[in-house]
Amino acid sequence: MRDKLGDEVVEFLEADDAQAPEELADVLEVVRALAAELGIDADQMETIREAKARERGSFAARIVWTGNC
Repeated sequence: MRDKLGDEVVEFLEADDAQAPEELADVLEVVRALAAELGIDADQMETIREAKARERGSFAARIVWTGNC
């Protein structure tokens, strides 16, 4: 499934704006399957995501820190 995630991410990155939502849905489907393999349901994933966003910030402002160069 980890390899499949990589495949789906590549398809999303290569998609045009019209196809991107469907490809992104495929990424989400694989993420959910991976989480299920780890015994994590969608609610638990959301709790983890929210905690990380509070601690480290989110991408809502589309700002990505790339480190100190």
